[in-house]
Amino acid sequence: MSENTTNRQAALDYHAFPKPGKLEIRATKPLANGRDLARAYSPGVAEACLEIKEDPATAALYTSRANLVAVVTNGTAVLGLGNIGALASKPVMEGKAVLFKKFANIDCFDIELDQSDPEKLAEIVCAMEPSFGAINLEDIKAPDCFTVERICNERMNIPVFHDDQHGTAIVVGAAATNALHVAGKKFEDIKIVSTGGGAAGIACLNMLLKLGVKRENVWLCDIEGLVYEGREKDMNPIKSEYAQKSDLRTLDDVIEGADLFLGLSGPGVLSPEMVAKMADRPIIFALANPTPEIMPDLAREVTPDAIIATGRSDFPNQVNNVLCFPFIFRGALDVGATTINDEMKIACIEGIAALARETTSAEAAAAYQGEQLTFGADYLIPKPFDPRLVGIVSSAVAKAAMETGVATRPIEDLDAYKANLDSSVFKSALLMRPVFHAARAMSRRIVFAEGEDERVLRCAQAMLEETTERPILIGRPEVIAKRMEKAGLTLKLGEDVDVVNPENDPRYRDYWGTYHELLARRGVSPDIARAIMRTNTTAIGAVMVHRGEADSLICGTFGETRWHLNYIEQVLGRDGKRAHGALSMMILEDGPLFIADTQVHQHPTPEQLAEIAIGAARHVRRFGITPKVAMCSQSQFGNQGEGSGSRLRRAIRILDEGNHDFTYEGEMNIDTALDPELRARLFPENRMEGAANVLVFAHADAASGVRNILKMKGGGLEVGPILMGMGNRAHVVSPSITARGLLNMAAIAGTPVDNYG
Repeated sequence: MSENTTNRQAALDYHAFPKPGKLEIRATKPLANGRDLARAYSPGVAEACLEIKEDPATAALYTSRANLVAVVTNGTAVLGLGNIGALASKPVMEGKAVLFKKFANIDCFDIELDQSDPEKLAEIVCAMEPSFGAINLEDIKAPDCFTVERICNERMNIPVFHDDQHGTAIVVGAAATNALHVAGKKFEDIKIVSTGGGAAGIACLNMLLKLGVKRENVWLCDIEGLVYEGREKDMNPIKSEYAQKSDLRTLDDVIEGADLFLGLSGPGVLSPEMVAKMADRPIIFALANPTPEIMPDLAREVTPDAIIATGRSDFPNQVNNVLCFPFIFRGALDVGATTINDEMKIACIEGIAALARETTSAEAAAAYQGEQLTFGADYLIPKPFDPRLVGIVSSAVAKAAMETGVATRPIEDLDAYKANLDSSVFKSALLMRPVFHAARAMSRRIVFAEGEDERVLRCAQAMLEETTERPILIGRPEVIAKRMEKAGLTLKLGEDVDVVNPENDPRYRDYWGTYHELLARRGVSPDIARAIMRTNTTAIGAVMVHRGEADSLICGTFGETRWHLNYIEQVLGRDGKRAHGALSMMILEDGPLFIADTQVHQHPTPEQLAEIAIGAARHVRRFGITPKVAMCSQSQFGNQGEGSGSRLRRAIRILDEGNHDFTYEGEMNIDTALDPELRARLFPENRMEGAANVLVFAHADAASGVRNILKMKGGGLEVGPILMGMGNRAHVVSPSITARGLLNMAAIAGTPVDNYG
């Protein structure tokens, strides 16, 4: 079986299994009993209807309209497949709806209309206004698409956006902005030669004019050659706006001295000989799919320093509309925009272009492993999976909508709006906000034992951008420098971050001397101390914290927890400090759930269990959450005499003897802890209200198992583990931790010691 046949079958299977299509509808409200039914439908639904009749704006409150987009097509210009009809276009439109949901959490209905008359098509779209917050026109052939969009925009009071035109134009605008930045040129000075007089091509040229290009410097060609004054064949009013007064007739005639070639036409249109005629450091946007106007390797054979973008994912600089449409719609919907105007489009361009010039996010790097994601000729626009897009671009679009007066629901606090958008993709952002706020009030030094790890390097970069902490990296400087260069990071060793080189550091004598002094009576000879301070980065970091050269240590990106903890306790386990538990925050769809003890004690004693509960409650408050601690066991309120239940019952008695400011209850099953109705039925006199948010287990296996099941099967995101009892002087993370997870731990480590136990 050929590779093409295999790939075709794989694509068909993707669409067919486990159920046909790529979309389904899910309810957002419970419908479990008669009460729910009476509210969802008759008679309760009438109340919402009457409110909307009285004030149409309340539809945004009582229905999903404000977050609902229609993706509409008649199937007359589908991808590179042409006029395949409305029904055959449905897989594409479903895919578009999936992208809206994935990248911007916007709900969509795909609507395929069997109507080829543009005015009648527009009439149908206009009639759908009560159902939707915005309309995304898709894959309608030119020039019909211009007619449909014009009529809809004139008659409808919601955004209407033809993505083939404006989405392409926005991403091209962002790529061109950065390409000119790399080439050292300006919009107002460049000559543009474009092939393709269709909707996307014309929209791109219109946008480039808005960005500063002079109309007289634009030369538009199509299958008939140059669009010139007096030409009659295959002309329309839209093309005529770009007609040149010239005797030149072919692409080869006009390409001389062009700074930017913009291709939205077909394969092989631009020859290497034409590239050779272009200006120095030419910019070539060969965007035809699947085969571009010229393959990048052919262009570079002629002009090695050419800056090239295509529409393909297997070359750098893929011009992909998914960089634009989810985020411009997100901003427009959130402010109730009545249209998407030029100012909103330009704000989108500026946001996309600016993001590419920043350091690449760890999440994008993970999604595109092996690719060089450093701003330059091969990285002009960010990757679609960069989670920062929604916050940066959508907030810029919302701001532009408000400033131009098209927003019906203005946002008072744009910074808070952006933070909320970020929290929709960074699941930990909202819960970590109070921790980051506390960390910014301090300027603590955080030492990373595994300073050569790329995740640590990306975390250090993010620390400089998002906190006031100073990272210290333990590792070989030459290895760190090479890995930073490969990752496109801008950290300056010795300036932005401090480096401790275990192979050659002037403090080596002081470090091994300190380690020997601390452990001389525990069998550590000078030779052993010297060896450890050359090879054991966790021990080095702990010594730095002990000596006051760092405030907190983060280790554990590889290796076993107990191994790291041994050296931490050797060096830092003094003055009453000892590890008494590890706490993990699991961020789930319905909120956070804290799990303890996942790492420190295999079979904690009743005294240790009480200590774990107290420490967990204290740490939970750091996230602005009121702790409700459940002591979890197979036993249920004393129904089993032996096993973990007896230890937990003793722990409860120890807690009862103290004066604690948090709610705790147990011993009980996990479902009893999380289901207040079940708990009330089994033990009506229990002291806890609502669901528990902290689960304390009598076995590390149980705690670790629950944590890992939630992470791997429940879609939970872990923050932690947080090492309790060490005064915030050290934390041992999991080898599976991400760069964002390390940044969260750095923020936790960066809060004042007095606030932690």
